[in-house]
Amino acid sequence: MRAAASASLRGRALLERVPYVSGASVGAWLLTLGLPALFLHVEYQPGLTVGLGSTSVGVELADVAVLAIVVAAAVALLTGRGELPRAGLPVWIPAALLLVLIAAATVFPLAREADYAFADHAVTAVKFAEYALLAAAVPVLIRRTADVRLLLVGVAAWAAFATTVGVLQFLGLVDEFEGRRPGQREPSLLGIHDFAALSAAALALALVVVALGAERPGARRIAIVAGIAGAVGVVLSGALAGVVAVVLSAAACAVAGSVRRLLTARRVLALAAIAAAVAMGVLAMRSADLDELLDVIGVARAEESGNVESYAHREVLLYIGLRIFLGHPVLGAGWQASFEEDVYGPYLDDARRRYPDEPSLVFPSPAHPWGVQNAYVQALADLGLVGLALLAALVAAGFVLAGRVALRGPPVVAGIGLVALCWLLVVLGVWTGVGLIPGLPVTALFWLALGLAVASARGFT
Repeated sequence: MRAAASASLRGRALLERVPYVSGASVGAWLLTLGLPALFLHVEYQPGLTVGLGSTSVGVELADVAVLAIVVAAAVALLTGRGELPRAGLPVWIPAALLLVLIAAATVFPLAREADYAFADHAVTAVKFAEYALLAAAVPVLIRRTADVRLLLVGVAAWAAFATTVGVLQFLGLVDEFEGRRPGQREPSLLGIHDFAALSAAALALALVVVALGAERPGARRIAIVAGIAGAVGVVLSGALAGVVAVVLSAAACAVAGSVRRLLTARRVLALAAIAAAVAMGVLAMRSADLDELLDVIGVARAEESGNVESYAHREVLLYIGLRIFLGHPVLGAGWQASFEEDVYGPYLDDARRRYPDEPSLVFPSPAHPWGVQNAYVQALADLGLVGLALLAALVAAGFVLAGRVALRGPPVVAGIGLVALCWLLVVLGVWTGVGLIPGLPVTALFWLALGLAVASARGFT
């Protein structure tokens, strides 16, 4: 007993010396410990599949993490140790309306007797709503500055781990999804665009510190780790959508620093240099010129997967997505209906005539239901103008809450509001390369960013 008590005291004393961690609540710890599951590709997650009528429901580690976070928030609400801030109403209302529309959009296709996999898409609608609960859970669990510090440390730490894995993949020392393929764009443990999203979110922590400064040495140390891991991770992902995210975040930080009269010429140059370095690194990853360097250091560059990753392929999918929207302009074709042959099929002949030089693999088919691979066009195709308007209203609400804090809030919370704003910008950038897919890490980042925006608007003790 005495030895156990002594060990506990030593552990607590060690914890008190860890920057940004001391004094965090149990709920904040639970949220932070759930980050690796939320930012992990489903292929690496343990899980089980449960049969449900004509479909099946996959329960992965990320689902368990979300459930644990939501239950912790519910317990805090029921015991009076937390509350849903009234400041979040501008977010809760469009979020609820969007979820209602998604639920209805799983039924619309049935009314027109479409060949629509209702059960499958109903499951994805539920999962999208499940992740949306993170936006409500975050402000309930994150109530003190120590809580948000722990969350940001968790993001920096997991991003650093993911980038380390990406570097090892790049050097050909560990496998990725398709085996050992050194010297190319790397997915780490997430996938190309989700790796870019996590890395850009971590890099945003450094950009905020560059723009606003940091009073505590611990903040600067965390910013250095997050900045290096984030920048290298975005470059390794080779995602131009990640470059968009970084440039938008750097611009937002520059504006916030200027409005708060903290922006010096040195800080402007630092923000510009970081964004430029990341952009140049990504362009190098996408360039054949990298082959010579890899040959010099003895790393063989594997062939890219070709047509499926090309911009011509994305242009084809965007064309089909826009044609679907024009055919169903108000409420869309139905939730995730852009993956259905019954929906995209009528436009395939026109697409082939418009893009005659593209191979058959580029066009969607039952064997390869590519989807739209752009969140905005998919929102138009699946949910129509109403859906895109609700999504835009939700994003705008998060921007207003986080932006107001970042520009006019007290110094102690201004940086947190700016982080939330940057995370939203990261999502907007990465959404140019991925669709509205439930369960993706970028989807988790979206709802976490909204929750952090609400928490910053409420303030911290």
